[in-house]
This record gives sequence, C-alpha cells and structure tokens, in this order.
Amino acid sequence: MDKYTGKRLDGRYEIHELVGVGGMALVYRAYDTLDQRVVAIKILKDEYLHNAEFIRRFKNESKAIALLSHPNIIKVYDVSFGDQIQYIVEEFIDGITLKQYLDQQAGVDWHKALHFTTEILQALQHAHERGIVHRDIKPQNIMVLPNGHIKVTDFGIARFARSETRTMTDKAIGSVHYIAPEQARGDLTDEKADIYSVGVMLYEMTTGQLPFEAENAVSVAIMQLQTDPCPPRQINPDLPVGLEEITLKAMQKDPVQRYQSAAEMLRDIGLFQQNPGIRFHYQYYSGDNSTRYVDPETTADLNSPEGYSDDYVYTEDGEAGNQAGTKTKARNKAPLIAAGIAAAFAVVALILLLTGVFRSQKQVTLDNFIGKTIAAVEANNPNNFQFEIKYVTDSTKDTGLITAQDPAAGTSVAAGSKVTLTVVKSVDATTVPDVTNQTKTAAEQTLRESGLVAVFQEQSSDTIEEGKAVSTDPSAGTSIEKGKNVTVYISTGPGELSIPNVTGQTLDQATAVLTNAGFKVNASVQDNTGKEANYVVGTTPEAGSSAKKGDTVTILYSSGKNEKEIKVVVQLPANVNHSMVLSYYLDGEKKGDAVVNPAANNTWTGQFKDTEGVKELLVELDGQNYVKYKLDFTTGNWVVSWQGTYKDAQASSQNSTAASSQPQQSVPASPPATSSTAEPSASTSASAPTEES
Repeated sequence: MDKYTGKRLDGRYEIHELVGVGGMALVYRAYDTLDQRVVAIKILKDEYLHNAEFIRRFKNESKAIALLSHPNIIKVYDVSFGDQIQYIVEEFIDGITLKQYLDQQAGVDWHKALHFTTEILQALQHAHERGIVHRDIKPQNIMVLPNGHIKVTDFGIARFARSETRTMTDKAIGSVHYIAPEQARGDLTDEKADIYSVGVMLYEMTTGQLPFEAENAVSVAIMQLQTDPCPPRQINPDLPVGLEEITLKAMQKDPVQRYQSAAEMLRDIGLFQQNPGIRFHYQYYSGDNSTRYVDPETTADLNSPEGYSDDYVYTEDGEAGNQAGTKTKARNKAPLIAAGIAAAFAVVALILLLTGVFRSQKQVTLDNFIGKTIAAVEANNPNNFQFEIKYVTDSTKDTGLITAQDPAAGTSVAAGSKVTLTVVKSVDATTVPDVTNQTKTAAEQTLRESGLVAVFQEQSSDTIEEGKAVSTDPSAGTSIEKGKNVTVYISTGPGELSIPNVTGQTLDQATAVLTNAGFKVNASVQDNTGKEANYVVGTTPEAGSSAKKGDTVTILYSSGKNEKEIKVVVQLPANVNHSMVLSYYLDGEKKGDAVVNPAANNTWTGQFKDTEGVKELLVELDGQNYVKYKLDFTTGNWVVSWQGTYKDAQASSQNSTAASSQPQQSVPASPPATSSTAEPSASTSASAPTEES
C-alpha cells in the first residue's frame, strides 16, 4: 500500500485508493467528509516537491480550472499547496480516456467523432473566452463518461493567452503527435494551437490513424512543420467531403489559415450536421501570394511541393509582422529555399534535443506481455507504449495471443517507447454472410457460425422493419479473416434523424434549424447558464441523438439571468469566550442560524446567491441586532450599512442587580454616514427582528 491510501488529508479527505498515475501527480479516489461526496485528488509526486517547473505547472492547472465552469470541463473543488504535500481536489470522473476508448473500438463512426469533437470545442470555447489556452489537447486528456459525454482534463501546461503567448519549446510542447507547428517551434501560441490539436484528434477518430508517424519524436515534430497530412478520404472513402474539409482546415500549418476560434469551427460543424452533403470550398494561400483552392478530392494539389509555405513572420513582441492573411514575399531562388528547409530541420532538431523535452519521460521496467492477448495489453497500457504488431500464423496457439516481444521483459525503457509484439493471427478466412432482415440475435448467431464477431450500430431505414438488420460492413460476400469484427446496422425504423447541434445559436436560429430538419420544437428557459439571453445551451434529446421525423425537440436556452454568489465575512465581537447563536435574515426573511464562538474563530462567513438587485442582510447575535450589509447581486459586491454592538448577556447575568440598576449600552441613534439604510424602528415588519432600544 502506498503512503497516502487510508490516510485523511486536512482532517477532511479520506483517501480510498490509487486510481491513476500521471507524469507529475498521483490520482486517488477519496471521500470528502465535509461535503459528503466522492472526489478525485491529484497529489504532486514527492520527487517534484522542490522542482519549480513542476510546481508551476501543478499550480497552473488549479488556477486555470478555477476560472472555468462548464459541463465539459472537469471541476476543481479545493487546492492545497503546502511544503510537504501539494494537491488538487477535483470532480471524480467514472469513465475512461478517449485514448482508451479509441483503443477498444475497431472504428469510430464519424457521427460519434463529431459528437466528441463538438463537446471538446464547446469546452475550449469556454476556456478561450476566459483567456486560457490548454496547449496539451490529446485523447489522453479527454475523459469519456458512461453516458457518452466528455470532460476535458489536465490544464497543467495551460497558459493565459494574453499574458504569456510566446514560450520556449520545452515548456510549450505537449504530445508531439498533436501539437501545432507553431508550438513545436516555440512561436506564438494562442487558442489556434488548441484548434490544430482538435483537428488531429478528429483526423485520428475518422481515419483510425494519426496523420504523422515516425521512428522518433523529433521526426514527428519535423513532419508537423513540413509535411501535409494524407487527405482523410484516401484512408476512409466513406467520409463526407465536407467533414474532410473541416478536418484539414483545422490542421492548416499556418495559424492564419486555420479556424480562428472554437466557435468558428463549431459553426461549420453545425452547418455540416444540417446538410452532410455540404461543400465549403475553402481557399488557402501559397507562398507566392497567389490564391490556391484546396479541393480534398483532388489530392495532387494538396501534396504538391507548393502545398505549404511556412513563411509567416512574427515580431519580437509576438505580433504578426504582416497584415493578417498575408505572407512575406516569396523567395524565388532555389538555393535560398533549400537553405531555408535545411535550416528549419537543423533548428527544430537542435531545439528539441537540447531543451530536453523528451528526456523528462520517466523510465519504467517493461512488463512481460508474452502469453497475454493483444486486446488485453492494448486496453491496459498505463505507460502509453507505442505497440508495433507483427502477425504470425501458428495453428497451435489461440488467435490474438502474444508470442514474443522486443525489447524483452524487464528492460528499462522510457514511458511511451515503441514495443514490437508478435501476435498470432488466424489462418482461416471466411465470407461475410448476408444477414439482411434478420433480427439482432439471429444476425449475431449467423456471423458466429461463420467465425465472425458481430458489433451493432443503429441506422434508420424506410424499407427494413425496426429491429432487423439493414446491411453489414464489410458487405455480404466479402472475404475476411475469421475472428474479425463485422458491423451490423440495425434498423430503427423509417424517418430516423440525427438531431442537429444548435448549441451557441440564438433561440430563433435554433428553432429554424430544427424545424427545417423535420422536428417539432418546444423551448425551455434556463437560469444560471453563464450565457446571454436567448443563447442556446443544448437540447433534449441532446445533439447527435436519433429521433423520428416529427418528434419534439426541446431547446434549452438562457434567460440571461446568472446567479452570483456573495461571501460575507462577519467580524465577531472581541473578548467573548462563549458560544452564541448567530441568526441571519435577507430582506427580512430568516435564512438560518449558526452557533459561533469568537474564542475559537473570530469570523463567520455566509454565502448568498441571487441573480440581480440589491438585498439587505441583517445579522443577529443571541437575538440582538449586530450588523447590516447591502448585497449587490448585480455587481457581486457588498458593504456594511450599519454596525451595532453586542451586549454580553452571559457576563451581565453574573451581576444581575448591578445590571438592572444601570442603563443598557445604547446603539447608535442613526446609521453611519456610509449607510444607505435607516435603523429598524418599532414599525419594522414582524418577519424581521427589531433592534434593542
């Protein structure tokens, strides 16, 4: 057992079990005894307690997330930065990473890929609007919940976009397969770097492979700078052209030619979901200042030597050296071009090697994978090894069994290293049977008899009865290796539609989109969304869900009323050593009682929420009016409007005779000059206490 499991932090958090190990922190499932909820606690590893860079990153994460409140971003409840232990208390997520999800799936339907991408972009839009750039967007930092929604995590290398936009490569770099070209160079890093990373993930989800792969991380980084990705439709011809266009625009190497914001990319995704046959006809600019149209279906142009000119210039203050959307004058001389390319390679390699970006990877002892199945090993890969599979036929061993590995078990390697596994493949092949019009159970049995594994997806059909098979992928009659998965599309009946994503649109715009898509529309107003009035925050059922034509979709839109919380700190009277009853009233309505003891804590803090307007807070001690405040929920500010005194009834009772013969201490006859509220009088409402006279 590790040293934290079973312990209680700060008398509040009971540590139950270790659930994850990251690059700089241990993650535990714990129980918050004060708020009575399960939480996740990230504890900075002991070896980094005196490392200024890791402490900075750890604190950055808590600061960044503390500014954010979004359903697709993990919540932070508490932080503690002591000399002996530093931890962050976060929302506990019962789910898996998007990386694990992708490893477990034979392929991700582009509808599901767009659903994930939309929620990631909504989270990033929220962060970017608050000046926070994540800078390490990758599947390992996206959690997939059991209900299909996602949460963005790990803001450890986040930066406030307007305060520190240019950083050295060793600080800026995240996972080299997902970083933007400008991030690899150490150039200007803003929200468009996150857009690039989202584009890479969308590419990976829709094609089943990363856009750039090489033997080492430096080579991948150079490819990010110099090489255009293979168009997604060359890998997956079933992708709609419009989706390919969206993916490639997000992955443009020049930030100026990329989507300029998450909201801009979300708008295009919304248009595509309304009409999957849409074409955007994006135009990009080549190095000679001529306009070049990039057609995803015409790959020769995209892969031509003129396809990308990395000629964007920045001044020392991080501003663009040319007007937005322009390039520096094209170089006409071939020797200069060759020299520039060679210099770029040399500089990138030197920066990455000398800054020690990749030396920070921890060393681990390689497990023994021999005798395990490849599915089990890929599903449980905490050290993020890059597995290279070599298939062999062996009739004496089960399909999928690992028979050899390189390096050998027990070897010390860096986390994330490449590991070659030799895996047994089936020696038999079969033909995909025709299961059209079969029930789900019957289709599964038919495929099993052919040595194949059925996986199911729903699909609307005007000709096939609900609950029966429409088609398969691969199609019937295809030759396939036994043991492989075959996707069976099960009919959901006629008129099934995918609900468009209208989040971010106005109520009128969303109503028009859903009506045009064939749905009836209701609307439900929502408070405390953090958005302006009529801003659509979602739908019920949610975007991407299937519904029949004519079904009702409820639009959830913002009222514009956003609750503010005001914390009021009440200074308790000095020289009182016993417990008192503190009662508090808001605009004459009693809100609660608390037992306080100034000897133990000389302040009491009250928390009050409302959407707007000014309210009066009255605080009593042992039934005596003690202090009044004006709470302005429009601005979130509060001021003291009247201050009384506390007469210690317990102390005075020790000399009741003397007390009865002397006048009681008086309260001010009128409020201070700063007060905007007069003292209560005998005519005060019965629902609020009156001051002693």
